[in-house]
Amino acid sequence: MKNFDRYSILLLLLIFPTVFFAQIRLKTPNVESILYLGKGKNQPLIVGLGGSEGGNAWAGDYWKKTRDQFIEKGYAFLALGYFKAEGTPEILDKIEIEDVYNAIEEGSKNKQVNKQKIAIIGGSRGADLALLLGSYYENIRCVVSIVGSNVVFPGHTDHFSTPCWTFQRKELSFVPVNDEAVPFLMKRDLRGAFESMLKDSIAAEKAIIKIENIKGPVLFLSATKDEICPSTPMAETMMERLKNKQFKFNYEHKVFEGSHSEPLKHFDLIYKFLEANFAIK
Repeated sequence: MKNFDRYSILLLLLIFPTVFFAQIRLKTPNVESILYLGKGKNQPLIVGLGGSEGGNAWAGDYWKKTRDQFIEKGYAFLALGYFKAEGTPEILDKIEIEDVYNAIEEGSKNKQVNKQKIAIIGGSRGADLALLLGSYYENIRCVVSIVGSNVVFPGHTDHFSTPCWTFQRKELSFVPVNDEAVPFLMKRDLRGAFESMLKDSIAAEKAIIKIENIKGPVLFLSATKDEICPSTPMAETMMERLKNKQFKFNYEHKVFEGSHSEPLKHFDLIYKFLEANFAIK
């Protein structure tokens, strides 16, 4: 019976190579962190950040297939929830960037993870956070921004008087809600509100995310008919900024016809970008 069990397991490993992998819940203050590992050694780490929906989106069933595909390709995957998840703040307001980074550091300590190869994939507000993390921390070596912003916006409070993020205990400069944006907010036209807010060029310049400080390749994905934010114009602005700053790493912008969620249907392009620019060596 012992031999049968052993050979059964070997057969299953050959047929279903992604079945046997570790799922580890890490102890990280203010961040819910779940690390998924394949069988290999020296696995590059992919960090997944969800958006304004909150919770730990990448740890859910909806993204399991995509998560498993990363494992199949030889990556480790770290799913992070930074608000509205277990042990995290209730709302997206003044989230401490250091807490999220410390969770990434904790994940990279695993002996199967290559701590020199860390990439972050973020969607919507999670893309903003990914870009900020890359701009502040040198060991983030690749960033994928899915419908992300080029500036910091207000936290999701009733008063909109604080930023989404803080760094080193200080609130980041953000683009405030102006008078022109209020009617758009009242009729739930978020894109109209963001476009109105961005007309405040002085505030936008102060709130800019310094993506030129990222120490690795960057991929932007945007949607032409984005109903949440002007993701394509903002990605174009970031591309222009990297060009003007003579960014030395590869940077690309993929534009999709469709709504805010359309780029999420094109992970094949993300895999190709990672293979070309963040390859497993």
